[in-house]
Amino acid sequence: MYQTHSQREFAIEFQPQIHILRPSIHSRRANIVVKFQDLYGFTVEGNVDDVNILNEVREKVRQQGRVWWALEASKGANWYLQPQVSSLTEGIALKSSLKLSNLTNAITLKRLIRKGIPPVLRPKVWFSLSGAAKKKSTVPESYYSDLIKAVEGKVTAATKQIDHPDVLDLLAMCSAGIPDFFRKDRSRYIVAEFLPCSSKSNSLSLFASLMSLVEDMLFCCLNTLNGGKKLLYCFPIDLPRTFPGHPWLDTPEGHAALRRVLVGYSFRDSDVGYCQGLNYVAALLLLVMKTEEDAFWMLAVLLENVLVSDCYTNNLSGCHVEQRVFQDLLVKKCPRIATHLEELEFDVSLVATEWFLCLFSKSLPSETTLRVWDVLFYEGAKVLFHVALAIFKMKEEELLQTHHVGDVINILQKTTHHLFDPDELLTVAFDKIGSMTTNTISKERKKQEPAVMAELDQRLRRLNSIKMDDEK
Repeated sequence: MYQTHSQREFAIEFQPQIHILRPSIHSRRANIVVKFQDLYGFTVEGNVDDVNILNEVREKVRQQGRVWWALEASKGANWYLQPQVSSLTEGIALKSSLKLSNLTNAITLKRLIRKGIPPVLRPKVWFSLSGAAKKKSTVPESYYSDLIKAVEGKVTAATKQIDHPDVLDLLAMCSAGIPDFFRKDRSRYIVAEFLPCSSKSNSLSLFASLMSLVEDMLFCCLNTLNGGKKLLYCFPIDLPRTFPGHPWLDTPEGHAALRRVLVGYSFRDSDVGYCQGLNYVAALLLLVMKTEEDAFWMLAVLLENVLVSDCYTNNLSGCHVEQRVFQDLLVKKCPRIATHLEELEFDVSLVATEWFLCLFSKSLPSETTLRVWDVLFYEGAKVLFHVALAIFKMKEEELLQTHHVGDVINILQKTTHHLFDPDELLTVAFDKIGSMTTNTISKERKKQEPAVMAELDQRLRRLNSIKMDDEK
């Protein structure tokens, strides 16, 4: 049983700095590409400026670590666990009767978390503030080990779907139409590049469906609808595609640990089962947390308490709703961008779906992703909207100059892949986007839910109609 960091013990706090390159003007202009390893062992390609930015981030991490250690020394090891300090609330819910010291702790904690939790403290702080520790305390101590033993080698309807997806059902469902956000970004990107001058959104949708079908049949990795049940990804196929090349995750030991967490949770919550995106989320949790069991409980609290419900369930209706809410927020917060994208007939779900399902783990560099998660586990799912809007906002002028869908995707992908400085992103997310309360977002979700459910119902009717025709 995987219990420690093993090969992934990267000694982050003591890892030597990458040699700071001092390129000449000519080398900058040449945009020399170099490979380097980030804080969590991922090999990253970037230019020499990216290397220097990463070095600056490492130094900021060390400085922030000294701040946290100083607070632990003065306030106590668990100073952030005051009874009155509650995570996942709108800011911090503090009553007027609370002591000044508690108010000070709450304000200090929120500010510190937005500046980043030191990697060495992340496991403890996340586990405590997210509610994972409390959730774990409600079950017997042997819950996880008993669960893993119980599911080992067991064949159920869920495992059959995981290991043997039904290609014929997949073909039928594609005939009924693939909802936009089920399509993988790579297929969409290819289509957008081949149809740069198309003004027909239905043409883009048609070709995207065809491209998606080819890729999905090859990799058996499309979550979609099947008369009320979900076609699940094939774990053995999906695991090697989760952060390939990573020195621990892309090993038999890493694959086994990731599979145990994912299969274990699929048995804990059969409504969720397994959905693409969860493999990336769980993999990153494994890298951060000290034990496989803690990664499991972090995944549990994330899906059951932090994120909106139904994001990963049968019809992924929650993800549909989030995309519509994001579209509305883009109109309100970035009206110039929203207007321009509408003129291009660009659907934000082409990029935002992966952001929300994978929680930016496939899009942003690892330390930037984890800085987003620092705030996510404390302030809740509204953080995802802040960050997604910030990515658009940071490239507003460039996006306004685009003429094709492919250009928009190019800019956004290049931007996210090179956001090595988390402070740059989070400063825009919280200082330039403006306030968004959880209550406001909840109201937006309720407003969008009827339309989403009607769309899914209509699609299910089409699917049933196709099945009836085939039976005749």
